[in-house]
Amino acid sequence: MLGRDEDILKAAEDWSKAGRGVALATVVETWGSAPRPVGSNLVIDSDGNFLGSVSGGCVEGAVVTEAIDVIDSGKPKVLEFGVADETAWQVGLSCGGTIRVYVEKVS
Repeated sequence: MLGRDEDILKAAEDWSKAGRGVALATVVETWGSAPRPVGSNLVIDSDGNFLGSVSGGCVEGAVVTEAIDVIDSGKPKVLEFGVADETAWQVGLSCGGTIRVYVEKVS
């Protein structure tokens, strides 16, 4: 599900204020051909609902799963997906690039 950056950040704020567990995933680094630019966001709640995109859809499922863990643990994570990474092929990042995504709990 795509949205404008301001909509994504507003959703993160609104969902958090409503008492939902929320995480924000942000593309912090890219190499080569990357589906989304640095600064792209995905907001995720503890039920797996999300808004935005960090990869044009190819790794969102893996990011959502990791984000739910970040919500539960409160500990941020840095995720990396690339064409040479077996996991990236499994989740569909075949664009030839690499992305690094920072996932943090919103409070």
